[in-house]
Amino acid sequence: MLAPVLKKNDKQARLLILVVSFVVFAAVALLSKFKLEVDLGFNPHLFATFNAVINTMVSILLVAALIAVKKKNYEAHKKMMMTAMVLSILFLVSYIAHHLLAGETKYGGTGALRYIYYFILATHIPLAAIILPFILFTAYRSLTGEFAKHKKLARYTWPLWFYVSVTGVLVYLLIAPYYS
Repeated sequence: MLAPVLKKNDKQARLLILVVSFVVFAAVALLSKFKLEVDLGFNPHLFATFNAVINTMVSILLVAALIAVKKKNYEAHKKMMMTAMVLSILFLVSYIAHHLLAGETKYGGTGALRYIYYFILATHIPLAAIILPFILFTAYRSLTGEFAKHKKLARYTWPLWFYVSVTGVLVYLLIAPYYS
């Protein structure tokens, strides 16, 4: 196993994780209601494409990290998971920028694809809203060397995070034709 990187302080960690999670949730919820009228010199929907690329990379990293930990390659697992977290932070900044600069896009599809899109969206949004504290608590348990607790949390966190990252790409692919 790896050596702990952080000193365990559950009270402080819990407060920090909950505050960060709330601030991120509030920022996404509130800022998505506004649109800035700024001429960037490029199509702001490029942020959405960038987000889909990041989500694809996160999905690949999550699978590779799972394989690494199953093979007991903990150092590779840690590096891939930390990279996935950094990419997710980059995604969040780009996601907020996209919604602030491009506004909301209405889905224009019809038929069965419309129902598939809204089903994916209806599951993606609430899971995306609640996954952050799970990711942070799971990482915290690992970084403090509490690997049994980390593993127990990761059994729930990993599939949810993977689902959110994959469905984020699917949402992009389904709505991208309707960007104006």
